Amino acid sequence: MAASRGAVVLKTVKKIIVQFCPFESNVRSTREFLIMVGSEKARATNMNCEVITEVKHDRSQPMIDITFLDGERLVMKGSRITTQEMLSALQTRCSAKHPQAKAGDKK
Repeated sequence: MAASRGAVVLKTVKKIIVQFCPFESNVRSTREFLIMVGSEKARATNMNCEVITEVKHDRSQPMIDITFLDGERLVMKGSRITTQEMLSALQTRCSAKHPQAKAGDKK
């Protein structure tokens, strides 16, 4: 699972909105992503980062909307990608915006 890859670093993230309908069959990766970014360890990397969960009952597709501190947004449709791909996309963007974030974790 994605947890074996390492910690999630949210230093450059302002807000994460996770939307999903729990009755759909394609929400597993989105819910796992929510668990990862909502964990105490991930939240400790940026206490000002808002993690908002919107549970919908309208059969809508799962979606993750990430807003970075510089205003850039990353929107992912959770029905078509895995948890690992979501975390990889987030960490790639975070590392590009704050190169020391990854180096700081290795110490």
